Amino acid sequence: MELPALVFAAGLVFARLGAILMLLPGFGEPSVSPRIRLMFALMFAMTLGPVLAPALPPMPDQPLQLAGLVANEVIIGLMIGAVARLFLTAASVAGQVIGQQSGLAMAQAFDPTQGQQGALMGQFLNLTFVLLIFATNLHHLLLQAAHGSYMLFPAGAPPMVADMTAWALNAFVDAFRIGVQIAAPLIVFGLLFYLSLGVLSRLMPQAQIFFIALPSNIMAGFFITAIALGTMAVVWLERIERFAVEFQ
Repeated sequence: MELPALVFAAGLVFARLGAILMLLPGFGEPSVSPRIRLMFALMFAMTLGPVLAPALPPMPDQPLQLAGLVANEVIIGLMIGAVARLFLTAASVAGQVIGQQSGLAMAQAFDPTQGQQGALMGQFLNLTFVLLIFATNLHHLLLQAAHGSYMLFPAGAPPMVADMTAWALNAFVDAFRIGVQIAAPLIVFGLLFYLSLGVLSRLMPQAQIFFIALPSNIMAGFFITAIALGTMAVVWLERIERFAVEFQ
């Protein structure tokens, strides 16, 4: 293969894989140094380049066509990475709901996975889920999904905008649904707890409900979260695994 064609193939592969890794959970975290992410993306592209080279389109003669091919690969990579990142936001949704039900909604902390302030429980779940990606070797499936994306979205083919939009919309709905499912034990607890407080305030108007409720609410919220944390992790890992298997 001539040098210009080799550089074109390498750049085309890096355009998609680099865009995917920029947003992929576990690899595209803001806490990871950009240099490390760039070096890993380059090594990953160099590793898959010889395998993917036969499936790549020939190098176009016109610069505009070349720019269009690169932009097409970047858009596909960003779409895949953004959909994978959507599932990590389920932890933020669950953490916000858990915080409201356990009296910790105002406990805010900087979330390195989101790059902004977030609920304390959401930050905890985000970091836990990112850790589980590597602890369960799920990151191998995510990297295989990046390679398998060339089977679903061939290089050089125009993006299927309608299908990709529907796919992203379904992923967004799934992420919100999973967030509510993860927080379901705390939702049930909150409903029963505040209902009990209402009955208690009617039976004992002189009781200091606030001083009784707040510590009890926080303690019970931590206890239920600790018990249900394993199931929460399994629900989330099962969905992110299904996302990765879709590209196999």
